[in-house]
Amino acid sequence: MTAAGTKLPERASAGPDGLEQPLARVNAPRSFFRGFGDTVGEVWQYRELLGNLIRKELKVKYKDSALGFVWSLLLPLVQLGVYWLVIGKFLGAGAIPTYGVYIFCGLAVWTLFSEILSTATTSIVFNAGLVKKVYFPRELFPLAAVGAAVVNFIFQLVILLVADVIAGLSSHQWPNLSRLPMPILGLVVLVVFATALGLLLAAANVYLRDVQHLITVVLMLWFWVTPIIYNVRRVSGTLPSALYSLYLMNPMAPVVFSFQKFFWPQGEGTEYEFAGNIYGRLGVMLVVGLAFLWLAQRIFAKAQGNFAQEL
Repeated sequence: MTAAGTKLPERASAGPDGLEQPLARVNAPRSFFRGFGDTVGEVWQYRELLGNLIRKELKVKYKDSALGFVWSLLLPLVQLGVYWLVIGKFLGAGAIPTYGVYIFCGLAVWTLFSEILSTATTSIVFNAGLVKKVYFPRELFPLAAVGAAVVNFIFQLVILLVADVIAGLSSHQWPNLSRLPMPILGLVVLVVFATALGLLLAAANVYLRDVQHLITVVLMLWFWVTPIIYNVRRVSGTLPSALYSLYLMNPMAPVVFSFQKFFWPQGEGTEYEFAGNIYGRLGVMLVVGLAFLWLAQRIFAKAQGNFAQEL
């Protein structure tokens, strides 16, 4: 509008045929209930950029490092050694068959989960320069954090497979290949749930930087309520049935169980094996995770309009 109240004509740009085309608004508002599909299509359109962001995440993390990806293995291996010694030997949990494999089944997936949440939470803030300068789907930043964490997880999975071979040679018990879909489904559940939570945390951290510090504390507590280094039967024997059912609602619990069921055949039939319906639990968690992912993306989409100003 001019001072006299006259509406100015919309500006136009020249198209490939020389004709003027109306300008389209970048990141125009979308319906809360219908915008998810549009965003998925837009992310697919920028898939090459997403690949470049994943490579950037990996390069920045190991920049000027002599050992490179070895560092992604060092922390879980040190944790494995400490828990095996303290929990397995000093506190008597070593009665669990091939306790090292038992621990690493949980540590591998937990490291993936915690890395996704930690890096996704700070992904928007750490890329503030790009957010302010050029438009592309802001979801690419948390998704790049997910992709880089999955690459690191592949190296840990190799270590788990090596440990499986060593345990198999000593115990003559090998993973049942018919159960292979179980850890695959568990991995999908983990990635879906962690991606959804990562989107929410990334958006929240733009407005409140304490989130990136809070998530460290939450992950520490979450680790100890996940059956990674202790036997879940101890929990069932300690907690009342109602609290035990609540404990099993932890989305990471069935993921850990799924990896133990396949990669830890030495525990099959023992008192240390989780005897519940793992496929059923994973199926429920997947449905809940997908709904949570949709909701998280829609909240992220509503929040991203002010990212540049907040940064």
